[in-house]
Amino acid sequence: MNNWKQEEGTVKLRFFGLDRIVPYVKPYWKNVLFMLLAVLGESLLAMCTPLFQRYAIDHFIEAGTTAGLGSYTVVYVAAIVVQVLCGALWTLNAMKVEMYVGRDLRRDAFNHLQTLSFTYFNQNAVGYIHARVVSDTNRIAGTASWGIMDLFWSIIYLIGTCGVMIALDWKLGLIIVAITPVVMVLGGIIRRKVVQYNRVVREINSRITGNFNEGITGAKTTKTLVIEDKMEGEFNTTTEEMRHTAVKTARFNALFVSTTTFICTFAIAITLYYGGKLSMEHAMMIGTLSAFTTYAINIVDPVQSIARVITDMVTVQVNIERFTRLLGTKPEIVDSPAVVEKYGDAFDPKRENWEPIHGDIEFRDVSFMYPDGTEYVLEHFNLKVPAGTCVAIVGETGAGKSTLVNLVCRFYEPTSGQILIDGRDYRERSQLWLHSNIGYVLQSPHLFSGSVLENLRYGNLNATMEEIEAAVDAVSARGIIEKLEHGYDSDVGESGDLLSTGEKQLLSFARAILADPHIFVLDEATSSVDTLTEQLIQNAIEKLLEGRTSFLIAHRLSTIRHADVILVVRGGKIIEQGTHDELLKRRGYYHSLYTRQYQEEAMARSFEKN
Repeated sequence: MNNWKQEEGTVKLRFFGLDRIVPYVKPYWKNVLFMLLAVLGESLLAMCTPLFQRYAIDHFIEAGTTAGLGSYTVVYVAAIVVQVLCGALWTLNAMKVEMYVGRDLRRDAFNHLQTLSFTYFNQNAVGYIHARVVSDTNRIAGTASWGIMDLFWSIIYLIGTCGVMIALDWKLGLIIVAITPVVMVLGGIIRRKVVQYNRVVREINSRITGNFNEGITGAKTTKTLVIEDKMEGEFNTTTEEMRHTAVKTARFNALFVSTTTFICTFAIAITLYYGGKLSMEHAMMIGTLSAFTTYAINIVDPVQSIARVITDMVTVQVNIERFTRLLGTKPEIVDSPAVVEKYGDAFDPKRENWEPIHGDIEFRDVSFMYPDGTEYVLEHFNLKVPAGTCVAIVGETGAGKSTLVNLVCRFYEPTSGQILIDGRDYRERSQLWLHSNIGYVLQSPHLFSGSVLENLRYGNLNATMEEIEAAVDAVSARGIIEKLEHGYDSDVGESGDLLSTGEKQLLSFARAILADPHIFVLDEATSSVDTLTEQLIQNAIEKLLEGRTSFLIAHRLSTIRHADVILVVRGGKIIEQGTHDELLKRRGYYHSLYTRQYQEEAMARSFEKN
């Protein structure tokens, strides 16, 4: 992974940043070689076409004879066939290189994203990340294949054409050749402006991608809040900015094309005037004049192509920089080399070296501050959680209840102090070892696209149907599956959108149970289900959590009265801890929370009866 990094001491090809892409192209050197040879053959044969034209005019039309026409036709047709085959060969291999390189770029980008910490995804919009993985990789792969080949073809054809024209008539040839640098310089000046606007267009395009993503994923919210006009206005503003900048880019492109076309026409006029004069004086054959005219017409194409490809290579630097910036982003939570050597990593785990986990957890003098924070959330916090202990974390919305479980799951690490699991600092073992032993049920459940069965099996890829059904029964989810048209084979839709939030919650709970974890984290896991289903799940939880270490983030305090330890969070800090009875006796913040919630629930029950 991260193939763009080159070994120290390696000679780097500093060519528009493409040196960073060379490692991706290198494995397909055979395809590149076939491309180069095919392009060479195709360009040489393309240069010969006007010479065939010249020969036909001088030897058949002007001479008024068909002698030798058969041999000429065979050679000409053979040249065309070879030219077509060369074109097909380099097109096929260019497509292969583009597809292979694009695939490898996207694979490395996606795999690297799997290693990044939560903070990266909190700080970067989905649209921004999507643009890096899709748009940038497509442009890089296209330039690394088609762009390089177009440049190679244009240079060969241009040099060869100039050489042939000078060989046919050096005076007229030099006149036509002298026009070439004028077009290239003019193209360079104009295309510089195109590059500037293209950079802006790319950035705006990333924002549009982000707006698309928000518009689609937040469609329900948009409709319920009736803010379609606001969303439309924001999107129109962004797309209008894109249109305005793209039009400026198009104007400069049009200026370049029209200018080079004028110069090309001027070159043709010179050829016809000077060549025609020589022909009338019998100093130049008509066939040679015809060939010169064709070369003068065709010479502008490679010049324009060179200018375009160089511009693309300049603009693709932005894509390369953004792509390599993504691959260069370091995860904040990283296993040490010694840990990776022993336990492996997420893509190559050495499970045979994994020790069994019992579930003893200890916070030893832990202080923690979020990477983008300015004050400590925990300071010198100590807590011992023996295996099988149930720890409940309560507090008002936004109080910071998830901080503690994020530390336990090693989604973040202590700023100072240690978190020990079974008596060892959890940084001495791999993240995958820890995560494989944790069952996490989120407040906002996420299901992957696919069937119900596929989503359940993510908890245990080797689970039997009996085990799956047992997990489903444990959370009373059988009724949900039975009412689906295809049962376990029913599609859940993107992110599980074909199911209700409560149904997704139950299935995610069954998935966690199927993993048979030693540590359970339930993040307000019953907040999205009705009261009856919640009671069924609570009964199942009591049985399932027996002998397992568990952390419950609870909204309804009545569900955690039997917890071994209750941690009360306020303002991002733990202000009280103890059992339910101990905290009530202190008549502190927990007592006020519990009393207020009890009264609200009592009023709600009374309202339902009436």
